[in-house]
Amino acid sequence: MQVTSRSQGGRTSWQVTRSVWFAMFMRELVARTMADRFAWFWMIFEPIAFVAVFIAVRSLIRGDRLVIGADFIPWLIVGLMGFFLFREGMTRPVGAIDANRGLFAYRQVLPIDPVLVRIALEGLLRSVVFLIFIVGALLLGFDLYADLPLTAMGAWMSLWALGAGVGLTLSAATALVSEIGRLVRMMTIPLMLLSGVIAPITLKPHHLQQIMLYNPIVHGIEQLRLGFFENYKTVQGIDPLYIWLCALSLISFGLILHMRFVEKLKAR
Repeated sequence: MQVTSRSQGGRTSWQVTRSVWFAMFMRELVARTMADRFAWFWMIFEPIAFVAVFIAVRSLIRGDRLVIGADFIPWLIVGLMGFFLFREGMTRPVGAIDANRGLFAYRQVLPIDPVLVRIALEGLLRSVVFLIFIVGALLLGFDLYADLPLTAMGAWMSLWALGAGVGLTLSAATALVSEIGRLVRMMTIPLMLLSGVIAPITLKPHHLQQIMLYNPIVHGIEQLRLGFFENYKTVQGIDPLYIWLCALSLISFGLILHMRFVEKLKAR
């Protein structure tokens, strides 16, 4: 029997895959934004709540004097938006395989498909939310205009790619060992504290700064801030190449896990 790249219906494998991804994307989009009437509210309210809390803390510690070359509130918003993009890319794919297990009865659907769809959807939604914040902040008189747009977009994409790499890896690992999912949920707050999101890393002692620079999230967030605030002073050693190397390595590792354990992921 001759093997061709076309399915019985005359469509190529790529056309079938695109159809599967589009159908799953629309399904996830409806579930994410319309299943709960407050879905959009919470996506927007969560960053507002964080900003409000840390503004209150700033009034006690005079945090606006601790950021050189940027106003504290826009600086904080940019950091939070960048971290939330990474966080959602890391956590949302974790439950994608179990949530879509019934679809694996169709041979066209693989365990990696809902993971990729969720990663793409979260990147899109977080980008829309960030644009809403930029427009709102500008209307309120805050300087949240990107001084270096290409730098800002590159940093935003690098944080999305890093979250995608971690999400791909953890989605396979969690589907195989469910206890890992609990650890992932516990990691988000410590990661925020260790990534320079709410306090400038320039305040840390030099030896702690060098340790924090091993964290690729720091590089993405600081690079994003440099894209928005041209005169922002960050620590020496911020390297956009480092976060891309980490992101691509994790994406490759996650893809390998999904290919190696595809049958186990379907069966569990």
